[in-house]
Amino acid sequence: MPDIEIDVIDRGTFQSDLNYMVEGGTMATLDEQNPDVQFVDNAVYNLVIDHPDGTILWDTGIHHDAAGEHWPDWLFQAFPMEDAADHRLDDDLDAAGWSLDDIDYVFQTHLHCDHAGGLEFFDGTDTPVFIHEEELKWAYYSATTDEGGAGYLLDDFHWDLDWRVVHRDRVEFFDGIEFVRFAGHTPGVLGTIVHLDDDRTVVFTSDQVYRRENFEEQAPLGAGLLWNKQRWFDNLHLLQDLERRHDAELVFGHDPGQVEAIGDGWP
Repeated sequence: MPDIEIDVIDRGTFQSDLNYMVEGGTMATLDEQNPDVQFVDNAVYNLVIDHPDGTILWDTGIHHDAAGEHWPDWLFQAFPMEDAADHRLDDDLDAAGWSLDDIDYVFQTHLHCDHAGGLEFFDGTDTPVFIHEEELKWAYYSATTDEGGAGYLLDDFHWDLDWRVVHRDRVEFFDGIEFVRFAGHTPGVLGTIVHLDDDRTVVFTSDQVYRRENFEEQAPLGAGLLWNKQRWFDNLHLLQDLERRHDAELVFGHDPGQVEAIGDGWP
């Protein structure tokens, strides 16, 4: 396998009702008919994957003006990120020892507002931006009509970008790195399998799995964040198979405890 290094870039924390992240996270009972909801922290991170064929930025995080005018109030009320201004993409890369000029490729797992907010930094450049065909179509449909799904902001991704559209469900553009479609959360979520040169395999699930509970308890995402429940379960089983066959480490989309434990990345 090629010599691949992966840096984890801290992009801040947003909060939400746990019921968005885990279906039935708070449930009423006869004795407790009005239980307190859990308002939980959710980690936001990007990756810089240093590969012999180029440096890949994995996702672009939340827009730095999310707490200002970039996000509508209803969205910020549901998923507040009060420190967004402290997490500009260029500043967070710089803090980790990288710059925008170091980035040869951008890989977007999907185009929700907590993943695509930094794409404006690549407006008008020739930096290739990988995205799945189904995600690109669904994002524009959702952001420009009254149909589709929530969580898409046109101003996050409607830029002059060098889109490289992925059409297949599993593809390897870089030796040792596979992009895999994990439809469920959205139609076109792409996860990433990285085979490191020490025979370790790391699978980044993106938002197919938000938190450890989703995977270990087979608890799907809340209905507001689930495009297709059956597809979600199908791809959960695919992740279980990948973990078993490769003895892989699975890294979830927003689990704060896991991101803290990972630290700076691999190796």
